[in-house]
Amino acid sequence: MTRYTFPKWTNTLRPALAAGLVGIPLYLVVLIAYGTHARTTAVGYEPRQPVRYSHALHAGQLGIDCRYCHSTVEKAGMAALPPTQTCMNCHQKIRANSDKLRPVRESFATGMPIPWIKVHDLPDYVYFNHSAHVASGVGCATCHGRIDKMEVVQQAQPLTMGWCLDCHRHPEKYLRPVEDVTRLDWTPPSNGDQATLGRRLQNLARIRPSTDCATCHR
Repeated sequence: MTRYTFPKWTNTLRPALAAGLVGIPLYLVVLIAYGTHARTTAVGYEPRQPVRYSHALHAGQLGIDCRYCHSTVEKAGMAALPPTQTCMNCHQKIRANSDKLRPVRESFATGMPIPWIKVHDLPDYVYFNHSAHVASGVGCATCHGRIDKMEVVQQAQPLTMGWCLDCHRHPEKYLRPVEDVTRLDWTPPSNGDQATLGRRLQNLARIRPSTDCATCHR
């Protein structure tokens, strides 16, 4: 009499096992490819705003400092969007009757804020503090790209956990003098490289970024 190690009904599992051996690796490859794709990380995300505001004109040609509009960036977690009054400080006199500025004038007259669409929108489970990074010497362009060259703002970096951790593990690659954080065209001095300058700034300010999970996931 033949004796079997496994019951006969286990033979029905062989097709499923074979499919799993092929399907699971394929699924993992697709999952990793999708997770790192620019569409997933929102690189290039460029929503149409209610007002055609050009950073290339305002921050680029006119040289308006980031902090004039995003006034809380040095003292709060969020880089606040400017109230309509900030826009009208200039546009009550400059191109005051432009049709492109009609939503701005209507917002100013009614007191209803302009419904700007957030471009760099981190998940709710992520804590990020702008003031801590600005005070440490992380430039605006490091995360936001060359805003001064963008007609329409788009997301320039993936803002993924791995991307953030790279900065926390190797801050010397990104640090600059604090007084130059809003200089979008800043480059390291010609007599030194970024890593050397970054290490010097890191040691002077005793910057030791945390990589503990609770730093960003609170």
